Amino acid sequence: MRGDSKIYHQLEAIQIPYEYYEHEAIPTIEMALIHKAHIDATHCKNIFLRNHKGNKHYFVVIEQSAQVDIHFLEQQLKQGKLSFASEQRLMKHLGVLPGAVSPLGLIYDIQKNTTVFIDSTLKEASRLSFHPNTSDASLVISTSDLLKYIDVLNIQREWLSLQE
Repeated sequence: MRGDSKIYHQLEAIQIPYEYYEHEAIPTIEMALIHKAHIDATHCKNIFLRNHKGNKHYFVVIEQSAQVDIHFLEQQLKQGKLSFASEQRLMKHLGVLPGAVSPLGLIYDIQKNTTVFIDSTLKEASRLSFHPNTSDASLVISTSDLLKYIDVLNIQREWLSLQE
């Protein structure tokens, strides 16, 4: 299986079933629309942000076709000025490179200084798909199991309306 073995071990340890799909590398949403069309799940886009000081991080999960403006996110999250995390921060806090950002990578957030915001429209989704920290595979898990995964990692999360 492609992806991060630590993630697979964690899913199995906390008894979260998943479906595995291998495909060519799809680092962009546009490519994902083509290559993931046959997967029966709500495909997610994930954004990793940092605050102005760089001491807090915010992981945002939205449906892949949703358009979100960073200034709107700043207003909704009420965390001050935000910017996209650098490649170095992605690797340090999520164990991932750009193009494969996944909430499954939160297993690497040892300091627990990330808050996860999940778009409330995803409450209606029964199954969600994410990369397993590599863009050449996808995993499908239930929405309730995503919440369980985040909770087991002891990372703060909340539902929020993230679309204008």
